[in-house]
Amino acid sequence: MLGRPVSYRTRSSRPESLGKNSLHMIANICLTIFVIGALVVTIIAATYEPDDPLFQSPTKITTFLTSISNSTFQSNNTVIRTGEDLMAANQSALATFGSGTDAAETKETNSYETSSSECEVDPKEPLDCKDPEVFQLMMQKAIERFKDIHFNRFGKPTPGPEGNTCDMAWRFRPKQGKATGFNKDYRRFVINRDNCTLSVVSIGEYHSGVNARKKKKKNKNKIPGYEPASGLQDQGSFSLPAAGEMLNDSLPVVESEREFIRRKYLIYVGGADRCKSMKHYLWSFLCALGEAQYLKRTLVMDMTLCLSSVYTSSNLDEEGKDFRFYFDFEHLKQAASVLDQDQFWQLWDKWQRKDKLSLYVAEDFRVSPKKLTEVKHSLIMRKLGFVEPDNYWYRVCEGETGSVVQRPWNLIRKSRRLMDLVAAIGSKLNWDYDSVHIVRGEKARNRHLWPNLAQDTSPDALLSTLQNKIKDGRDVYIATNEPETSFFEPLKHKYTTHFLNDYKELWDQSSEWYSDTAKLNNGAPVEFDDYMRASVDAELFLRGKKQIETFNDLTNDCKDGVNTCNTAAI
Repeated sequence: MLGRPVSYRTRSSRPESLGKNSLHMIANICLTIFVIGALVVTIIAATYEPDDPLFQSPTKITTFLTSISNSTFQSNNTVIRTGEDLMAANQSALATFGSGTDAAETKETNSYETSSSECEVDPKEPLDCKDPEVFQLMMQKAIERFKDIHFNRFGKPTPGPEGNTCDMAWRFRPKQGKATGFNKDYRRFVINRDNCTLSVVSIGEYHSGVNARKKKKKNKNKIPGYEPASGLQDQGSFSLPAAGEMLNDSLPVVESEREFIRRKYLIYVGGADRCKSMKHYLWSFLCALGEAQYLKRTLVMDMTLCLSSVYTSSNLDEEGKDFRFYFDFEHLKQAASVLDQDQFWQLWDKWQRKDKLSLYVAEDFRVSPKKLTEVKHSLIMRKLGFVEPDNYWYRVCEGETGSVVQRPWNLIRKSRRLMDLVAAIGSKLNWDYDSVHIVRGEKARNRHLWPNLAQDTSPDALLSTLQNKIKDGRDVYIATNEPETSFFEPLKHKYTTHFLNDYKELWDQSSEWYSDTAKLNNGAPVEFDDYMRASVDAELFLRGKKQIETFNDLTNDCKDGVNTCNTAAI
């Protein structure tokens, strides 16, 4: 075996390679040191457990908190007022406006008095209701007074008719009950000022603080894109949420010819949905509204309803009932694109020929909304025939269409005018009551379908059933379709009973509801019909601290008659 020549040297031992090798070696050593150091720091950080000051002895904690600094500066114990101090009282209300939490938990003291920051006050001068300390006092007193409600937000106080009065509005909901919506109230506060001390003397009745009722800014209800109220009112350097604003459910107005011809429209005509039950009406109306949203068109709607005879005192179907009597049109027009059909046809006749607006007619409910997406005409008209039930509007949303067109139930709310009645009655009861829903009427007389209902809802049976459910002496609101409330007279021996008819003054000729609805009805008075009564009854029932239903709680009869109970629930 031949050996290698003596002159042979490996590449690594050559002089020209020594510098590069040295740099590689130094880099590897530095990387190794860095990795080891990082590992050590990580282990220390993971295993180090510093002493928690909260687990020190009480003596050490007290000494630390009460110790006085030996600073070379002299200690100054005076309180410096900042913007945070002015906002502290309203912090919960503003937090609610931003995050949706309740303001009712804000309560700093049990006192109803506060000291003004400026003691030199002329007692003859009117009270400054915009003073943050006055606002703080009013909020505190309201929270103390109304313990059975959650305050959602407060509006800024406004001066009352007297120099020592301030009006304030707020949004609230009962602490207990199934209803989740908020109500509004505005009340008058009488405030006493004794030198530098302020105290609340009294708080007025429900809706007594009329000066705090906010008027919404006028808007033209443009089509499209209705802008909801901002909910903010200016007060100095910060804003407070508005509460107790007035209702604005005027009809939308098209601004111009250009705006009208730019839009696309959908209208339903004909059909046999009129004068049916309100449940039937809503089922059909929401189908039309859902299709309009699917097609991205403005729904041309009839603002008048035909009220079924089941809701009228005349026992006859009654035409000409305004949609706004029963539902919140302000919310609807802000959340969806809708237009009154009377105004629409006036503008259509005015500009249709001039601007060559086109019409597409779909004469069968089987014409799919998917097919209508290809239609470019200005107006799509769905004409329903004369054969029931094929001419019901809701047939459009049946079958495969049901998975495409969704009914926007969130756009339908009960009329604000009816909800104001609910809030007024609930406030008179201080929101501290239990509720019982008692169904009688036709069902109680039909012993074939409801064999036990009449007996189970008799006064003696009710007393026996309720004694284990509601405490003696409680305020009990009874929502019922029984026309003679004297039928429940025996219950008064154990409970303080309340019925809707006990509050007739809220819708009589001198009431705000009466005047508001008459304005919508061209000055003619509006009957407080059975559908309105049922709506108010249902809302008050849901706000009771305990709710006792007829079916399941009072009787074993099925809600829809014999053998219709849900077997899964039995």
